Amino acid sequence: MSDPNIPTPPATEEQNESFESILSQFEQGHTVQRTEGIREGTVVSLSADSVFIDIGFKSEGVLPLGELHNEVKPGDKLQVTIKGRAPEGYFELTLSKAARPTDWSALEKAFADKTTIVGTVTAVVKGGLSVDVGVRAFMPASRSGARDAAEMEKLVEQEIRCRIIKLDAADEDIVVDRRAVAEEEERTAKDRRYSEVKEGDTVSGTVRSLTDYGAFVDIGGVDALLHVSDISWSRINKPADALTVEQSVEVKVLKIDPEKRRVSVGLKQLQPHPWDAVADKYKTGERVRGTVTRLMDFGAFVELEPGVEGLIHVSEMSWVKKVKKPSDLVKPGETVEAVILGVSAGERRMSLGLKQALGNPWADVAQKFPVGSVAEGPVVSITKFGAFVEVAEGIEGMIHVSDMSAEKRINHPQDMLKVGQMVKAQVLELDAEKRRLKLGMKQLVPTDIDEYLAEHKQGDVVSGRIIEVSSGSARVELGEGIHATCRISGEKVKQQSSSANRSVDTRSDLASLTSMLQARWKGGAVAKSAEPQELQAGQIRSFRITKLDQPTKKIEVELG
Repeated sequence: MSDPNIPTPPATEEQNESFESILSQFEQGHTVQRTEGIREGTVVSLSADSVFIDIGFKSEGVLPLGELHNEVKPGDKLQVTIKGRAPEGYFELTLSKAARPTDWSALEKAFADKTTIVGTVTAVVKGGLSVDVGVRAFMPASRSGARDAAEMEKLVEQEIRCRIIKLDAADEDIVVDRRAVAEEEERTAKDRRYSEVKEGDTVSGTVRSLTDYGAFVDIGGVDALLHVSDISWSRINKPADALTVEQSVEVKVLKIDPEKRRVSVGLKQLQPHPWDAVADKYKTGERVRGTVTRLMDFGAFVELEPGVEGLIHVSEMSWVKKVKKPSDLVKPGETVEAVILGVSAGERRMSLGLKQALGNPWADVAQKFPVGSVAEGPVVSITKFGAFVEVAEGIEGMIHVSDMSAEKRINHPQDMLKVGQMVKAQVLELDAEKRRLKLGMKQLVPTDIDEYLAEHKQGDVVSGRIIEVSSGSARVELGEGIHATCRISGEKVKQQSSSANRSVDTRSDLASLTSMLQARWKGGAVAKSAEPQELQAGQIRSFRITKLDQPTKKIEVELG
């Protein structure tokens, strides 16, 4: 027991500091328990930016003047919440909202009515968050609405709207749910937005996510689908080529489905349609350049500019060969030059020609290969009736099987020709419009008729034997293997009814025919001492040549 007469030594500075430190720790420890919830404070004084409030503690609390909506003066009472304590020692305050419960009866009523209350997140704790709703409450992480720990940290010191899902007065145990309130508010906002937005409206939005088929755009609480085909008038492979997440965009509302609660929007619809200027920009016959975008069985689509495509039909791809599929000549991404064959701006269609840009090889074929000229080239294909020969790039001529040989009968072109073989042939017929060229090989082989044609001219009078008579014409033999056609008019004709009669007539005139053949048609006409009045097979007559066709080796005569 200490003697009261013995003076107590004065406290040292170190002892004073230790005591103050212990007192501060004691106050802070008790403050944590006593500062949770809403407190009523009294305004003590005001500064240029703060209000100093007596909250019943040793230190005053400070409330930012900006939080007040009305003027206050010393002595006024305010409902405040302690946010924390500043390094200077005073308490940081925030103005409490009217929705905060003020006592247990208010909390019990909010729980029973399932009403939404206001609380302030004070700290991250194990398994969730600590929330000040007038008393300390616990909010599980799964009911916070936060996706991860980082988002939970951001909620600290934030005022939230929540609902009491558990209340135990005996244990003072309260559990609150923010996620349910947020989801309800989101549904309410969406319902309101669905009722506000109309088809045809132009709205602002933010790209939330990208997929292969489009982008989802937040247009004020409602997610709308921006399909990849509605992003740009030009063809794009995927939305990421034109958009980024969090990008702000202006879009047009295209369709609303109230039952499925779906909204479709478009970005390109706010831009002028490229086809609106096509009629003035592109004319038939012009040469254009473009990029092959896609291939179909019937042709290839070529993009001339964003949003403007033309079709090259498979039949307009080559002069040279029949194209079975577009991929034989072009590939997606390839740049090609074409000629505009037709434009229909109203139907947004354009026909293009690839082969026209290369030039028509048949345009000057008449100058290159006139009838009677000789052409040379490889056999490119063989059919049952003949062979096709490429005489120039893009130009093929046909040699019929009957025009292949003058010496023997050819049953099938393969008996004489094969693909790739080089041949020479004479041009017999030409039709540039239909792109047909008829050739003959046998016409280049020298024959007796070549000699006959070379020694005679139109108007010559020659001798010949009638070998066949029909109505209006006769077939005349001018020499061995040399035949001509004679047109008959105003003459008496005796047609032979049997081969026996023709052979008798032939023998009767055999001497005259032999004499003619020995002369080799060089001595002129046979004397017409006793010309019969009726024409019949076997007669030797004089004829005048009316036509000599060197390319086809055809001769026409009339009675001399």
